[in-house]
Amino acid sequence: MTDFAPDAITLTGARENNLKDVTLRIPKGRLTVFTGVSGSGKSSVVFDTIAVESQRQLNETYPWFVRNRLPKFERPHADGLEDLTPAIVVDQRQVGGHSRSTVGTMTDVYSVIRVLFSRHGTPSAGPATAYSFNDPSGMCPECDGLGRTVRPDWDRILDPDRSLADGAVRFPPFAAGTWQGQAYTNSDDLDPHKPVGRFTAAEREFLMRGRPGSKVTVNGSGGTWTTEYEGLAVRFERLYLKRDLSAMSQKTRDLVRAFLVEGTCPGCRGARLNAAALVTRINGRSIADCVRMQVTDLIAVLNEIDDPVAGPIASAAVSALERIEAIGLGYLSLDRETATLSGGEGQRLKTVRHLGSSLTGMTYIFDEPSVGLHPRDVGRLGDLLLRLRDKGNTVLVVEHDPDVIALADHVVDMGPGAGAGGGTVVFEGTPRELASSGTLTGRCLRTRTAVKDEVREPTGELWVKGADRHNLRDVTVRFPAGVLTAVTGVAGSGKSTLAAEFTAAHEEAVVVDQSSIGISGRSTPATYLGIMDTVRKVFARGTGAEAGLFSFNSHGACGTCEGRGVIYTDLAFMDPVTTTCHDCEGRRFKEEVLRLTVRGSSVADVLEMTAEQALGFFDDPGVRRRLSALRDVGLTYLTLGQPLSTLSGGERQRIKLATRLHRTGAVYVLDEPTTGLHMADVEGLVALLDRLVDAGNTVVVVEHNLAVVARADWVIDLGPDGGRDGGRIVFEGTPRHLLAAAGSFTGEHLRRAVGSAGAGSAG
Repeated sequence: MTDFAPDAITLTGARENNLKDVTLRIPKGRLTVFTGVSGSGKSSVVFDTIAVESQRQLNETYPWFVRNRLPKFERPHADGLEDLTPAIVVDQRQVGGHSRSTVGTMTDVYSVIRVLFSRHGTPSAGPATAYSFNDPSGMCPECDGLGRTVRPDWDRILDPDRSLADGAVRFPPFAAGTWQGQAYTNSDDLDPHKPVGRFTAAEREFLMRGRPGSKVTVNGSGGTWTTEYEGLAVRFERLYLKRDLSAMSQKTRDLVRAFLVEGTCPGCRGARLNAAALVTRINGRSIADCVRMQVTDLIAVLNEIDDPVAGPIASAAVSALERIEAIGLGYLSLDRETATLSGGEGQRLKTVRHLGSSLTGMTYIFDEPSVGLHPRDVGRLGDLLLRLRDKGNTVLVVEHDPDVIALADHVVDMGPGAGAGGGTVVFEGTPRELASSGTLTGRCLRTRTAVKDEVREPTGELWVKGADRHNLRDVTVRFPAGVLTAVTGVAGSGKSTLAAEFTAAHEEAVVVDQSSIGISGRSTPATYLGIMDTVRKVFARGTGAEAGLFSFNSHGACGTCEGRGVIYTDLAFMDPVTTTCHDCEGRRFKEEVLRLTVRGSSVADVLEMTAEQALGFFDDPGVRRRLSALRDVGLTYLTLGQPLSTLSGGERQRIKLATRLHRTGAVYVLDEPTTGLHMADVEGLVALLDRLVDAGNTVVVVEHNLAVVARADWVIDLGPDGGRDGGRIVFEGTPRHLLAAAGSFTGEHLRRAVGSAGAGSAG
């Protein structure tokens, strides 16, 4: 019998999203990088086709009892997928998690630390659960293991200089005149005309906590009634602190949060654990001391343990921590909440789990793993990818970074354009062959970075003074107004923190960060840009029909698919299937709505227009301004009705930027705007930033991309390293002077990017 091991994953006739019958053979046991402009179809091949089918078929091996509890995947649109291996997807999605999720719990290192303190700490608090802030036996009873408490801000809620009748209660739902406010102005035990600040201690106690058996009469729409008096503090806590705020409307949540103050728990001082767990020591350190250390320091502390019982446990923790350090995250601490991690940090932490695995023959799929990485750290990422490959795995990477592309054994370039202009394979081969090809990616790889010679003169100054948040060390720095400023530095150096301090100091700033744009199956560019209301009004005026008819979320929606355009069938014992609605043929509207036209086009025709085509249809200034913003960010190929869920990460980032453009005289703060952008798209982004500055705006970008740094007017470089070793300004000046700066990793890599000739001309 002859063993047969297929040497490639074979994809035939893929038609997912914008793919045009793509057929590929992807070598196994190799590192394959997929390139192409944003929206060209890279993610459609790798994630929506290969990853989905691998996970779908793997799930089929489980019994239905298990499958019903797993995510369900729809069969991709492809003629065939052969010789797949189990896929592990490491994507860019924010790790998120609730306030109980930390770096330690996510990586499972904290579990090992808990066992270590349970077995070796003195005095022991008990089993490992006694050191868990997520278990009643270990959590602080005062904050329930959160490390912080939330309480009403009574200085804001109550005005001591006013009486109850004159508006002393400033929390709107309890204000004088409301039926809840009458509980205080109508009480016989309180003088409604006496300033609250002059209440006796007994009166204050009654106002806040009440007294058993006290009654009050209030008037409401249903008449007059007598009810039990409820103290102001008791009522606030019952309605807003002991209930889930997330279940309330956004308006209510925002209102309540304005009257709350959050602080470190006085019981555990932020350590989350009860007294029994915190008193336990190993070599004089508590478990809270250990998890507060940055990873590099904790490795050294654990290496000091040589006890026969505790040594192997400590070694297991050290092995995991060294993997975190190896991917450039040694500046993190185990108590860092995962919700505060950047997308790049979260993605690398997800990878840590797999580095210690002994599984081989897997397919690892990465979505732009260089996101959030300084050029210095990209080399560490490359080592990680090669280690996974060399263990006998297939590694597929969607990437734009030239340094990652250069590591590939095989490259697949998608294009030639984006959207309808993409979806085909324009190149397959080695990185060297790609760099000499005629594709857009090949041409960009041959283009050298050039530092601008003439920079703009500032029109003023914007300052951050004495910033000491996180790892910033009393930073005072000047941001020149009216120019493009790049804030740079290695991961963890304090860039995003400095940008947040800048935003806090200048509240007028327009912030475009990495947060999700909050899409749903009904979200489209038209709805996200806020032009759909105008579209409905245009059709209502032009046809004399009700405006609601021209909404696929309202009266005009097709009754069969409820305005979705597709029908999703999910049967318990079958894979889900999505089919185009046969009644509206995917156009979302009722037939009678589709017959109503303006200038020869129905509302569905308009939603099928690209942004460029729609500019020729609309004459409304507001609509044209928003559509022009799409053009400015290079998204004119998107149709107005395309579901946002089908957009790539780079496209979503740019459509968010489009909603915040064209505010003359504004201050813009952009957090890594090149995320998800091809090298050619970066050129378009830089041109857009230049136009913003030339229009009289101040633009600050937190950025690693050297093409952006080289084109800035001013650079603020933080470092010299990350975490405890960062938080300082290591350089301020123009990009050309950065070329000659000593002690700056950014300067070092910029010199490499522009060549020695550029470095020699600095100064």
